[in-house]
Parts: sequence; structure tokens; C-alpha cells
Amino acid sequence: MEFTNETIDLDLLPKFEEVHFSSLHKDYIKVVYINIAIVLLIIAIGIGALIYFNEEMQQSLAYSIFGVSYVAFALVLFFSSVASVKRRAYAVREKDILYKRGLLSTTTTMMPFNRIQHVAMHEGAFSRIYNLAQIQIYTAGGSTSDVKISGIEKEKAESIKELLMQKIQNQI
Repeated sequence: MEFTNETIDLDLLPKFEEVHFSSLHKDYIKVVYINIAIVLLIIAIGIGALIYFNEEMQQSLAYSIFGVSYVAFALVLFFSSVASVKRRAYAVREKDILYKRGLLSTTTTMMPFNRIQHVAMHEGAFSRIYNLAQIQIYTAGGSTSDVKISGIEKEKAESIKELLMQKIQNQI
């Protein structure tokens, strides 16, 4: 058998940018709001306790600095989280699944079905309220999931999980 290694015309390769991506469910942003509110509440309680139990801070300018810093942090966290969620999307194709995310820079992860070892579906406490779930996709060699897609409607997440499990079974 003769070895060949021909050049591939890059213009003929499929372009993942042309794939129709599905956005996360619109209610997922509410779950993000709730999670942000909990984080901000915990931070506010910590700052409040620090100021309450430290009389020197009550008399100093640090009290104002903490307040302004907290509000600035809350606004940055809120707006960056909202913008980040709006930029997340996924697509399921014949041979792979794609997940696009990122705020300042965009990352698109392509996971071929023949590399998938395990698929899990999780529902958080607040996601369950809105009937949403998260798909976690694992490949060989890692204890953490390689792709996590949150904010998918539960029925759709179950369908995706079932499809991926069938693809895995067909490869065995």
C-alpha cells in the first residue's frame, strides 16, 4: 500500500459558523438572576457584619468605599452574566454537538459523538422551578465534564441525552 498525504482544499471544509445554533431557554436568565442575588446577599451580609462589628470602620471612609465597591461589583456581575448568557448557544448535528460561549472572546467546542463516554442530566433547585436542566458531556480521561450546557428545557435536555446515549451505544 502506497502512503499518500494529499493537501486538502480548506475552502471545501464545512464551516461550523454556518450552523444554526439554538439559544438557551429564555427563563434561564431568571435562574441566573436568582443565583446572582444569592451571591450578592451573602457578600452584603459579610460586609454588613464587618462594618457593624468594627466601630472604627463605621467612623471611617472605608464604609463608603465598601458601599461603592459593592454596588460597582454587583452591576458588573449582573450585566456581564446577562450578556454572557445571551451569547451561549448549542447545536446538535449528525456526528457532533457544538457549544458556543463567551463574552469578550467566543469559544466554540465541538464534541464528536465517537469521543463521548458518558452523558448526565442535572436539574438545580432553581432550574427545576422553571423546568430547565443541564446536560453534562464527558469524554475519556477526565473526571469533570468536558461540556456543560445549562438552561435547556427539561424535555429537550432528555431528548438530547437520549440521542447521545443512542449514538454511544451504536459505537460499541
